[in-house]
Amino acid sequence: MSSTQHVRINDILLGPWERRALQWLAARMPPWVTPDVLTSLGVLSAVLIAVSYWLTNLSPLFLWLASLGVVFHWFADSLDGTLARFRHIERPKYGYFVDHVTDALSEALIGIGVGLTPYVRFDYAMIALISYLLMSVLVFVKMHVTGVFQISFSKFGPTEVRVFIILCNTIIFFVGNPMVETPLGTSTIYDAIALLFAAVLFGLFIVMLLLEGSKLKKQERTPKSE
Repeated sequence: MSSTQHVRINDILLGPWERRALQWLAARMPPWVTPDVLTSLGVLSAVLIAVSYWLTNLSPLFLWLASLGVVFHWFADSLDGTLARFRHIERPKYGYFVDHVTDALSEALIGIGVGLTPYVRFDYAMIALISYLLMSVLVFVKMHVTGVFQISFSKFGPTEVRVFIILCNTIIFFVGNPMVETPLGTSTIYDAIALLFAAVLFGLFIVMLLLEGSKLKKQERTPKSE
């Protein structure tokens, strides 16, 4: 099944509110705001987030700018497809390609930005980024093999990740950078959160890999020779 024909699963916790908000926004966008404009804004928002995180080495006030960038990124990344469908100007192959390639670029920029802050070790941020990208690869491969494009897992998807990032930014600003003891030694609490995030995603990746692999193996079991 091609990328233009698939079943989309996006059963996120914030889904009911998000879908209504996106429809409301799509109906009110001026003509010059096109899906391509929104996609470009999404990438620029990721650059803003990364630069803002880097600038937290100068002042934690830049955490608020990073959070604003996350809001802009949600707006652009979530609305581009909705706007195309609302205006009936879908370009399934082009849209799929550009949307997900720029998503990967944005994820890399944000992950690098997190690693450049004084709050999370760069190597821990990269581990979390790799785990996130592994899940993205799994989602894309599963879609091409099964025709199911699964964005959410246990009511958790990209929108919830963004809310989590904003929450962490807010806590960091008000609480500071406390230290905790981990099996790997003394780390900041945000180092621990990054590693926990990575562990959850990597564990989910392994579980999904085994479950989907087993299911596909049963479906395509080679008949025994008579």
